[in-house]
Amino acid sequence: MNNRYYRWLREQDTVLFYKFNHSISHNMLDKILSFMTHLGGATFTILSTLALILFTQEPWRMAGWKSLAALALSHLIVVIVKKTIRRSRPYTVMQQAKIIINPLKDYSFPSGHTNSIFAVVIPIVFIAPLLAIVLIPIALTVGISRIYAGVHYPSDCLIGCLIGTTTATMISMI
Repeated sequence: MNNRYYRWLREQDTVLFYKFNHSISHNMLDKILSFMTHLGGATFTILSTLALILFTQEPWRMAGWKSLAALALSHLIVVIVKKTIRRSRPYTVMQQAKIIINPLKDYSFPSGHTNSIFAVVIPIVFIAPLLAIVLIPIALTVGISRIYAGVHYPSDCLIGCLIGTTTATMISMI
């Protein structure tokens, strides 16, 4: 039973991957999503948290500290899970996968970019809930961009989102 369920999940992951990676493919989306994907990268997430810490007043400064702590802790979790699960990236196992950004060499599961953007935005949403209207769709778009770019399966991004959100929520409640 578990094998059948696991196989079904993998099949659904592949079907959804192709929908995002192929079915909605467009030159304009290539440009927009290849930009958006970098919002979950180390440069943007670290610099944005440092900007909150260094250039704002409370409660924004505390949100920056909490974002930075969530980013560090969740990144550690992601690295451990990546090295444990060792899932190959979609473009390395699917010839039809379209890749629109530079190929990555580490493992696919879970998505570090998706994890990072959620780890950063959740503490901000805790202090300014109305910003969720803007920040959560941006974070979701980062996750979708990772699938569209050909570097992650949907489940990679879902679990990255859950790790980042859970870690940031726990830290925000301290």
